[in-house]
Amino acid sequence: MVDMTELTGMHSGTTAAKRTAKRRAAEVRLKLYGVIAIFLAGAALVALLWSVVGKASGALTETYLTLPITIDAQEIDPDGTGDTNTIRRADFSGLARDMLRAEFPSASGRTARRQLSDLISSGAAFELADKIAADPSLLDETIDYPFLASDVTDLYLKGDFGELAEKPTTGNLTLTPDGDDFIVRSSAGDFEAALDRVKEALVIQADAVRRKAALQENGVVEFTRRAEAAETAEEREKNEKLATSRAAQRDKLLAEAEAIEARAAADGGDEELTDENRSVFIKVADGWLKMSRITPEGGVAEPVIPMAREVTASNQWGLYVTDLPENARKVSDNQIIWIETLQDRGQVDVVFNSRFFTAGDSREPELAGILGAAVGSFWTMVVTFALAFPIGVAAAIYLEEFAPKNKFTDFIEVNINNLAAVPSIVFGLLGLSLFLGVFGVPRSAPIAGGLVLALMTLPTIIIASRAAIRAVPPSIRDAAVGLGASPLQASFHHVLPLAMPGILTGTIIGMAQALGETAPLIMIGMVAFIVDIPQGITDSASVLPVQVFRWSDFPERAFEARTAAAICVLLLFLVVMNAIAVFLRKRFERRW
Repeated sequence: MVDMTELTGMHSGTTAAKRTAKRRAAEVRLKLYGVIAIFLAGAALVALLWSVVGKASGALTETYLTLPITIDAQEIDPDGTGDTNTIRRADFSGLARDMLRAEFPSASGRTARRQLSDLISSGAAFELADKIAADPSLLDETIDYPFLASDVTDLYLKGDFGELAEKPTTGNLTLTPDGDDFIVRSSAGDFEAALDRVKEALVIQADAVRRKAALQENGVVEFTRRAEAAETAEEREKNEKLATSRAAQRDKLLAEAEAIEARAAADGGDEELTDENRSVFIKVADGWLKMSRITPEGGVAEPVIPMAREVTASNQWGLYVTDLPENARKVSDNQIIWIETLQDRGQVDVVFNSRFFTAGDSREPELAGILGAAVGSFWTMVVTFALAFPIGVAAAIYLEEFAPKNKFTDFIEVNINNLAAVPSIVFGLLGLSLFLGVFGVPRSAPIAGGLVLALMTLPTIIIASRAAIRAVPPSIRDAAVGLGASPLQASFHHVLPLAMPGILTGTIIGMAQALGETAPLIMIGMVAFIVDIPQGITDSASVLPVQVFRWSDFPERAFEARTAAAICVLLLFLVVMNAIAVFLRKRFERRW
């Protein structure tokens, strides 16, 4: 017989309470682990979206410089024909350059004029040509035309090259001509704050020199080790000489760093402002001066934009310091002064960048858009769906409803499951060798990309469709057959409609995966630079993920924001497609 007293003791008392407490503690830990996992996943998602969306915001606006320009009919249409092709072939780029030089006549020299021309986009002249061609009555007229700003101008105004910090001034500024330059002085020591900012840059410069010295020290250690391990006297002597040379360079760099640090730590000072220092500007009488030497009391400055009137002393002036030295930013000191002047005149406008959503690709970041890639993605997805969906559903119906269960069908099922896990680039290699190499499908066209992505998506659709068909209760089939329907009618008239929500869900998820693929499309040449918007499946095109890949590899900094914006558009498409899948599943879901 069972001892009930012993069983009762197992479920009561101190031992049972300890077991219960231990079990509850394990449950609490499990819940805590789940909460921590959700928190970490959410934090990673927020960090990703914060980084991408934060960078993408820079692509949502574009800058225009509104400048007066005279449309000289003798240069644009000398014969007075009014022919649009003749007008478009005119030298509007030269006209724009002449307009900028008339706006800033003090810009002299090849470098300064090139920097001045770089204020506006290279595509602005073509847009002006289109405007005049559309309205020839503007010939011989002076109009205020909004020129699209270059990426350098746009990035500066968005603060990507640092801020132009204004320092407070309380004293009177005196200017003494010294040849082409001016000796400037302040009665209240206003230049001390600017000199301190310059010295902060000296500390950064000294750190960079010390890092170079550390590299030379690594060379000393390595060549000394090689000399000690050398097997011949010749090899030992060679490495000793290299170690000595590196040591001399190290000592020279360390001495240079110490000298820079001493200048930065000393009170006062007299610093020559080169492109390695932060730049200091003076604004007085509607003119701009750039300082080439600075002391606590003043320094030497050269005019960039002449003053509107001759000034020897003024209490209305401004002192400005850049965040970055000139050699650390793409925008030059002259360009900063010109941009600030245009902004003071109210000739700078920042508007919503609709061009990003309506233009094709371009080498110039301010002209680049995603419409071509978006349309290319659309046509590629059309081809993918048109091929993968009917073939995948038909294969699933056959395997689930009609195929006999034997070794051959087992072999097919195993291979379908394996294909679903094959890396996508393998399908790209298959498409490159088969579709392009054998069948001669046009390279870099939606039809080629659609064929490759259809092969990649097919296993996913087959597996999802089979699962949806298998979920339909056998009683539906039995009832249909019992009422006289053939197996074909039972499958297509009863089972398939009931399984369609699950099939569509799996199809949309597979299509969303295909939409984000890059590797197989790169293999078949869809990484080409395509400017035109594709009109069909045989036209050359790019797709959104490949566009993101290309832009991320461009050296221009303005493409960073456009890359992030294109990623946001791609994520939006993926979210919409997955939302449609969820809606279909909820809308047509049946409980058996």
